[in-house]
Amino acid sequence: MIPSEKPTEANGFSALLGNRSFTWLWAGQILSQVTDKILVVLAVSLLDKYYHLPASWDGSSESAIMVINTIPAIIFGVAAGVLADRYPKKQVMVVSNVLRAALIPLIIFLPQQFALMLLVIFAVSTVTQFFTPAEQSIIPLVVEPHHLLMANALFAITQLASIQGFAIGEPLLFIVDKYFGVTGKILVLAAFYLLAAFCCQMVNCQEVLPKRTFGKNLNPLPELKAGMRYLRGNRPVLNAIVQITIIYSIIAALQVLSIQLGKDLGLKKEQFGFLIAATGVGLVIGAGILSQWGNRLRSKPLPLIGFGMVPFVMVGYILFKSLVPALILSVILGFSASLIILPMRTLIQEKTPESMRGKVFGFENNVENIALSLPLALAGPAAKYFGLNVVLFVMAGAVALATMWVHRNSLKILSDAT
Repeated sequence: MIPSEKPTEANGFSALLGNRSFTWLWAGQILSQVTDKILVVLAVSLLDKYYHLPASWDGSSESAIMVINTIPAIIFGVAAGVLADRYPKKQVMVVSNVLRAALIPLIIFLPQQFALMLLVIFAVSTVTQFFTPAEQSIIPLVVEPHHLLMANALFAITQLASIQGFAIGEPLLFIVDKYFGVTGKILVLAAFYLLAAFCCQMVNCQEVLPKRTFGKNLNPLPELKAGMRYLRGNRPVLNAIVQITIIYSIIAALQVLSIQLGKDLGLKKEQFGFLIAATGVGLVIGAGILSQWGNRLRSKPLPLIGFGMVPFVMVGYILFKSLVPALILSVILGFSASLIILPMRTLIQEKTPESMRGKVFGFENNVENIALSLPLALAGPAAKYFGLNVVLFVMAGAVALATMWVHRNSLKILSDAT
């Protein structure tokens, strides 16, 4: 089920977008996440023209960029959540964007060595980890409780849509490079981060922060342990994190498999994004439905319904090898994901005290990135060696088991509550 809402006349996206603090926060999220993706495109584009790597590095250098960009989320995700609870969340977001804007120019000022560029990317990604839990934790502070589900819907939509930053990055950087060269490309990305910092600065919210004594309590371990104790003692929140992680892992695997699936459907290699975009459309549809009628649907087991639909989508990809059915199935997948992600993220925000939100979302970010790395690394090779249909069938079986787990855990939570 989804968290309860207060019925309100001022419902709908238009009412939410009338909240200036939310729109500034949303704009900051869009700019920040899209720029993160374009930075990866920039790094790849510099390999031949700027770093002149030997042919023996072909393919491995791009992989190194992808890996180094994800490692900080695994290392620093939980610790970043502690900082988000210690300091004003708006300040954390502003400073993180300013720091990223300052770090990017180091690519052109440092010696042209590939290892140094990887170091810069690692540093930028590390700072990003502090932005993410602060952003998720601040949403309940700028949005009315009855608009939380809708706010999470918009953030989930743009989180998925930010993947298009990979597609936007190439033509944008090409145009800038034509007139201003490498320096111009670097400065454009830095400007995007600064603009994101400005958007975050415009957010108006009231926070209750713990009392701090300068120079004391620098050790984050007690707070990390407190966060773990809270999660162990709060089964609904922990269950919600696990469910979100599972569905994001499925979407990540399908992003990789969509390349092979697109070929089977007769699409060009660069057109695999159609299937991903269709998933985004489904997520938008689900977000719209939940934002308008979430109050009426709160008693329904929406995550269970969402998980129950996913295996049929996997089997559908196997049975229907034509474009239109595949696009429809992708829309259904996105809709199914919305029934899981949006209610569960809203539940986390509603059930978690303000003093714990940063740590909880830091933990969620950490677990998600660890889980996402597995399908990203394994889905492609598995489809190559075992065949796409076999991988899709195995995924369908795995999600069916996950559906049974969700059902059993939901029953346990309800029985414990009574």
